Amino acid sequence: MQATSPDPTDSETALEPTSTLSEQASKELLAPFGVPFLPERDVTDADAAVSAGDEMGYPVVAKLNGDAIAHKTERGLVKLNITDSESLRAAATELLAAATPDDGDVSVLIAPMVKSNREFICGMSTDPQFGPTILVGIGGILAEAIADVSIRLAPLSSSDAHEMLGELQMSDLLNEFRGEPAVDRDAMASLLVALSAAADANGEIRSIDLNPVLIVDGKPVSVDALVEVADSTDGGAA
Repeated sequence: MQATSPDPTDSETALEPTSTLSEQASKELLAPFGVPFLPERDVTDADAAVSAGDEMGYPVVAKLNGDAIAHKTERGLVKLNITDSESLRAAATELLAAATPDDGDVSVLIAPMVKSNREFICGMSTDPQFGPTILVGIGGILAEAIADVSIRLAPLSSSDAHEMLGELQMSDLLNEFRGEPAVDRDAMASLLVALSAAADANGEIRSIDLNPVLIVDGKPVSVDALVEVADSTDGGAA
């Protein structure tokens, strides 16, 4: 199925007010459905960040978190491969200082630093005619170059999800790759089914973006999440 962009003249799509959840809130919404995330801590000051890093063990990642912060990388709000408490204290202090009044209430997410030679994108979007659709594709530096994705209408079965993985032009990346084990296809399929289940259970969800989904020891884990929801009648989140 070929991806299509909603018609901007469609009245429901164009006029419906939506808001984005913070990364932490997005993960809290999706985790109960089985979307795999790393363990992380949400802190509000540098001392708490250091305590979190010391407990987790280094290296770690620190990211500024807030409802109005959607594109962290472009603003330099992600600090990678922090290897000691002094560096983490400095990173957390810098991130909190980078917040603007438009960002609203913010915190810092501390998570283990993981690396992978393979990145995927997974998500859900709402087609104005057909409703929720689920996407999986190749992520990382290849994403824009090849646009290798597969899309299905929700609700999604495990069989549907496995077929989507097989449809990727670069599906060989699911096999053993550069010394890394083959991807657990059942786990990847379960992630896609989890997105479908979340969309089915919560009719306010308008889109879900998991990017990147890394392969760690053969298992998929999403290191970022962004959920867009319809605003509630009282105005919703800012």
